[in-house]
Amino acid sequence: MNKQLFVFDLDFTLWDAGGLWCDCTNPPYRRVNGYITDSLNRKITLYPDVLEIITLLKKHNRQLAVASRTEEPEWAKELLDLFEIRHYFDFEEIFPDRKIFHLQNIHKKSRVPFDKMVFFDDEYRNISDVEQLGVTAIEVQNGITREIVIKFL
Repeated sequence: MNKQLFVFDLDFTLWDAGGLWCDCTNPPYRRVNGYITDSLNRKITLYPDVLEIITLLKKHNRQLAVASRTEEPEWAKELLDLFEIRHYFDFEEIFPDRKIFHLQNIHKKSRVPFDKMVFFDDEYRNISDVEQLGVTAIEVQNGITREIVIKFL
């Protein structure tokens, strides 16, 4: 299945914002012992395999992208920075619209064909939308895992 570009949703795919989408949290954020809290002390955590996944993909010279439809793009970017993972991503498409537009933008910027991309998201509506482009789209439950990703290396 050898894919060139791996695209990840954020909320409930890379992180859990205390059962909320990140645009429902309350900045300011602060980093505390490997996780982040918002102003109401809600914990925001990366799923356990995230760091291993992104470093493994980079080691194998794969391109990485983020595709998020959040209503608060700057908050999502701040969380990526606080988790110290933003620099791993070659492309960021973070704005409130359908994922099909995110993937089209990533395609234009990366010039990677849609059939050489794999997209991970927790929402079926996004999976079915993106599949129309010819992208391999995988619905994740309870966050991204190493086992799901390595099938596409």
